[in-house]
Amino acid sequence: MAKGLDQLIADGTVPEDAGRLLRGMLAARLAFLVTGGTGAGKTTLLSALLGAVDPTERIICAEDAAELAPRHPHVVGLAARAVNIEGVGEVTLRQLVRQALRMRPDRIVVGEVRGAEVVELLTALNTGHDGGAGTVHANAPAEVPARLEALGALGGLDRAALHSQFAAAIQCVCHIRRFTKFRRLTEIAVVRKGNDGIARVIPAWNIDGGRCPGAEQLDGLIARGAV
Repeated sequence: MAKGLDQLIADGTVPEDAGRLLRGMLAARLAFLVTGGTGAGKTTLLSALLGAVDPTERIICAEDAAELAPRHPHVVGLAARAVNIEGVGEVTLRQLVRQALRMRPDRIVVGEVRGAEVVELLTALNTGHDGGAGTVHANAPAEVPARLEALGALGGLDRAALHSQFAAAIQCVCHIRRFTKFRRLTEIAVVRKGNDGIARVIPAWNIDGGRCPGAEQLDGLIARGAV
């Protein structure tokens, strides 16, 4: 069973002030992405956050391989499947996201967004399925828009449409880093669309200085969602 959020706070992976923000994000049903490099602990952090979701909610997790194991009583896991020896039977992550939408989820989660399924995920989060989440490989939060641009192109989504959907669907980005002897949540950021139509990721909290330029926006999102 995956670690819970309290355990990650206790072992220092998640600083206490960041933990309060994360709980606020979950209670407000903000949609978020967990980002980080290879082996950073993205799945561990996402599992912990899902475990802190209201236990009455139904969470549908779509993954290439079943890795998420949140401590939550109402989780349904869907795993992709490769073709069999006869060349049939493939079930893609993109198909699983579509299937998840038909299962009356309170939250839709994609274990790792790394292909055309980003189109279905953003569409779902823009059509009333708030509070969703996923992980994305990125070495810094600021890299996320460009990463999603590349993935959206695989699904036929042009740059302008991707940025519009990203800004409308995702409110927060949580970044975790792997250090030599430990892993640490280093940044919580908000997504902000500029006048040029480009969505940017703005730090709201970081491990070095606490509150950052996006803090007021994050406070507002949490306050509105908690009403």
